[in-house]
Amino acid sequence: MTDIRKDSVTLHKVDENGADQRLDNYLVRLLKGVPKSHIYRIIRSGEVRVNKGRADAQHRLNLGDELRIPPIRIAEKPAAATSHIPQHEFPIVYEDEALLVINKPAGVAVHGGSGVSFGVIEQLRRARPDARYLELVHRLDRETSGLLMIAKKRSALVKLHEMIRNDVPQKRYFALGLGQWPGNVRHVKLPLHRFHTPSGERMVRADEDQGIYAHTIFTVQQRYTDLTLVEALLRTGRTHQIRVHMQANGCAIAGDEKYGDFAANRELQRRGLKRMFLHAANLSLPHPLTGEPLQLHAPLPKELSRFLDTLDKI
Repeated sequence: MTDIRKDSVTLHKVDENGADQRLDNYLVRLLKGVPKSHIYRIIRSGEVRVNKGRADAQHRLNLGDELRIPPIRIAEKPAAATSHIPQHEFPIVYEDEALLVINKPAGVAVHGGSGVSFGVIEQLRRARPDARYLELVHRLDRETSGLLMIAKKRSALVKLHEMIRNDVPQKRYFALGLGQWPGNVRHVKLPLHRFHTPSGERMVRADEDQGIYAHTIFTVQQRYTDLTLVEALLRTGRTHQIRVHMQANGCAIAGDEKYGDFAANRELQRRGLKRMFLHAANLSLPHPLTGEPLQLHAPLPKELSRFLDTLDKI
């Protein structure tokens, strides 16, 4: 990507990461630090040209289009603005020129926001300053570990989002539930409704009237004296889906501070479980650009497998 000079007109060629992207969205990403209001103003005024002609904000760009970008004054951000973000690489499960899949540890947010100043994506960008494109494909809760996809090309991101909308990726998680999972329950199709508590906390509940369709397939892997290890196959990808579906069936996830049992979690901490027991273990999908079948796996973290070893099997 061409660097934008602030003090003169710049001619910039659209690369593959900008193909089929709207002009306004492309400029927002290209002109980091420039207020959106200013970007829309220079588009409306005709100071931005596409192939020497005027274009509106909704104009779709093509590979190789030439943009004329006027001189722009950008308020310099202090160096300390991003210096607190550490450079960090995460365990790589799969990587090529289009897609990166990492094994995210528990306790790390996927991105900054909601009281968290930085997450996986910001740390990766700091660790890979020459990377031209790094964008999250989907989310994992902060306390969930396992497979996380990051697109390295916009064409890959667009295709992966299309696949997710059509429920193509097969995502399998391991979760440890409090108590015994009902023996006659396999398919859970409880609609889920997102809401905020009076304190502003984001929550999800099963709600037949207001909820959005959600489907999880549960398979019991092992029963213990007071816990059940299940595999959860996501057929939809709603916020907190596995956590709320398990809670609604009387088997909340062990260590879940939001939907679990406070007293039971304190006892489990005493017994050695220091985190929520939810891990994104397996991911199956066609490669977004080549169509090659991908079968990706992240083994259960050692702290979780060690805890299972302390339990009495039924």
